[in-house]
Amino acid sequence: MKRMKMYRMINNLLTVAAILFLIILLVSCGSDYYPKPRGYMRIALPEKGYQKFDSTYPFTFEYPVYSKFVPDTDANAEPYWFNIDFPQFKGELNISYKPVNGNVVKYLEDTRTLVMKHIPKATAIDSKQFVDKKNRIYGLTYTISGMEAASPFQFYLTDSTKNFIRGALYFNTIPNNDSLAPVIDFLKQDIIHMIETFRWKKEQ
Repeated sequence: MKRMKMYRMINNLLTVAAILFLIILLVSCGSDYYPKPRGYMRIALPEKGYQKFDSTYPFTFEYPVYSKFVPDTDANAEPYWFNIDFPQFKGELNISYKPVNGNVVKYLEDTRTLVMKHIPKATAIDSKQFVDKKNRIYGLTYTISGMEAASPFQFYLTDSTKNFIRGALYFNTIPNNDSLAPVIDFLKQDIIHMIETFRWKKEQ
């Protein structure tokens, strides 16, 4: 008799446990699911600081102290081509120089063509004019938006008669400009500072 009561008690406990399990299961299935927003690692940005570049090149400018000036030694490189490397961010600003001899329109078209190549991966391309009449510096900056855009920022500068320079920012990583947004904005400020401090040498 005692054994029967024990079996019934165990059976009742199992039944209650099964009912509770079903209730919990039904409640959890009926609740809304909210996926976690995509997060990215926090990127430590250095303190702003600049140094002047003034060498045998036909121009001067200021560039960040946390970057490196590297002459372009590629076989196809021309005189006065160089890179500004940002090792901390695996990025580099490629700079090419061209002497102008009545062909500035061609250089402008070439620059526009190179920017437009990013259209398939870009969500927007915003251009902004830069004019410094006192120092004979005229140009455009291009902000290229889009997660997979290979180069998020480009520019050109010219005096329209003797000198033309073009710059393009690249990262040595798989393009993901959502995660790189803080770095892109940070380096964009540095490139704009470079543009604003850019000067042609007087003998040019």
